[in-house]
Amino acid sequence: MSRRLPNYLRTYRKRAGLSQDEVAFLLGCQNGTKVSRYENFARRPSFETALAYQVMFGAPPGELFAGIYQKVEQTIKKRTQVLAQKLGRATPSPTLSRKLEALKAIVSAPQGAPAKTS
Repeated sequence: MSRRLPNYLRTYRKRAGLSQDEVAFLLGCQNGTKVSRYENFARRPSFETALAYQVMFGAPPGELFAGIYQKVEQTIKKRTQVLAQKLGRATPSPTLSRKLEALKAIVSAPQGAPAKTS
């Protein structure tokens, strides 16, 4: 597994040919300072801002913020395994079976892909 940058905002902005001030305008900011902080990993954008980046660049937040996504994914998968172990000691029931299947889907999902639960 390769280590990813926390975000790829600068790459996408450059590819689109936009300046930091232009992206800031689209985000509703006064100047490019905040955009610079996002790009240099000094500040994490709000959920609304992450969605705005998705609209601007046509890439999902998991791709725009690949390194952050990778870290969250690893944490969730570890916690999922712990929770599955705890639940595995409980009395079997249909509800428990559904929970364990959902947790199994999270752990077995390929890296970078959402879990498929039904």
